[in-house]
Amino acid sequence: MREVWGEDLRELDIGTKQHTKVVALNDPGPGGACHKYAVAKTDAEDPLFRHFAYVKFQRGPIKEHGVNGCHHEDLIAIVIDRLKSFQQGVFICRENALAITKLEEAVHWLRHRTNDRINRGVEGTLKL
Repeated sequence: MREVWGEDLRELDIGTKQHTKVVALNDPGPGGACHKYAVAKTDAEDPLFRHFAYVKFQRGPIKEHGVNGCHHEDLIAIVIDRLKSFQQGVFICRENALAITKLEEAVHWLRHRTNDRINRGVEGTLKL
């Protein structure tokens, strides 16, 4: 288990610094990335309740392994939806709008990468 979002990366205290951390739960697999992550409470006494959010990413090409996890775009879509909801209420602000724009830009570039891989005939494989 490797801490991903903790003291080393969380330079700004966003209110949760003392309460949560993100950990990679496995070693890198196909493609060189970890596939399982958890958000954990840092002060949980009972290990069964320490982790309160899990993310399991796709492991291996869909053509070879089927759909077995989420993709980056799935998580980004969740955050965009949440921020757009805040923008409809009392938490509307310029910073949320800018974050939405940047997240939508991230989805654009991930789709661009996928389309490039499709055009080169390597989408769904581990080929570069």
